[in-house]
Amino acid sequence: MNSETHFSAPPSTLVIASRESRLAMWQAEHVRDVLRKLYPSCDVRILGMTTRGDRILDRTLSKVGGKGLFVKELENALADGRADLAVHSLKDVPMELPDGFALTAIMEREDPRDAFVSNDYAALDALPPASVVGTSSLRREAMLRARYPQLVVEPLRGNLDTRLAKLDRGDYAAIILAAAGLKRLGLGARIRACLDVGESLPAAGQGALGIEIRADRPELAAWLAPLDHRPTALAVVAERTVSRALGGSCDVPLAAHAQWREGVLHLAGRVSMPDGSRPAFAEAAASVTSIDAASALGHEVALVLEGQGAREIVSMLASANPGESAV
Repeated sequence: MNSETHFSAPPSTLVIASRESRLAMWQAEHVRDVLRKLYPSCDVRILGMTTRGDRILDRTLSKVGGKGLFVKELENALADGRADLAVHSLKDVPMELPDGFALTAIMEREDPRDAFVSNDYAALDALPPASVVGTSSLRREAMLRARYPQLVVEPLRGNLDTRLAKLDRGDYAAIILAAAGLKRLGLGARIRACLDVGESLPAAGQGALGIEIRADRPELAAWLAPLDHRPTALAVVAERTVSRALGGSCDVPLAAHAQWREGVLHLAGRVSMPDGSRPAFAEAAASVTSIDAASALGHEVALVLEGQGAREIVSMLASANPGESAV
């Protein structure tokens, strides 16, 4: 994940490309502050950008090109030299990067779980029948429809503050968000309950930050190497391999989550139809010490899921929504 080459001369200037939402800017500022401590003489700046994914708010992501819409403009800034690195929420990063780009560091993960947020109810089990629950994630929607068929699940788009505002004005009885974003912005008090990963398996990379650069900049990869958190990186590689191996996209309720227990990496994956039907679930564990071993663990879980019909589900949903980007 990080370069083995070391360069002694520190950079004089680094520019970070970031979306302009409050959460994205917090993430970019976090990376900026870490880099300033590492390289006190370096002028680290942030280039704020509004992506197409931020502008299109009236349709679900799967209908307008997938989560790659949050990444493309940042990659353009890297390609033309306006920025040196881009900071992403890894769950928003496509499984296959365009040629010429690389994920050079994965930072230590925040809480990967989904969070239940409501002003009136303490948990999903407490919601009355026909209560409206909002989510932007097909993965979460499938979980809700399978476990709580009495609830009404509606799309929820917009940045974190916009989503909370929709809840506060009464559009939803509850919403499901990533716990990491709420905690990073100091909004942990809004969380009524974190959903156990056995109930709502997280998306691949959820809670982790990834740093993307141009692949032709080995000196930059070396400077950024100290930001890479090896346990998180290995876990995320395993997770993302599951989705990549199955051809998962925003049209597919696909979850993959890895956890370390006593030095062993435990990986679980789940695929289903959007209504929660035809669930496929697999898990495996291994003593992982390298990127190749993490990838092998991901392939092992993907193979079991494929044997349970996951490939057919992915193909069916992809043919119903052609042209979407893999995430």
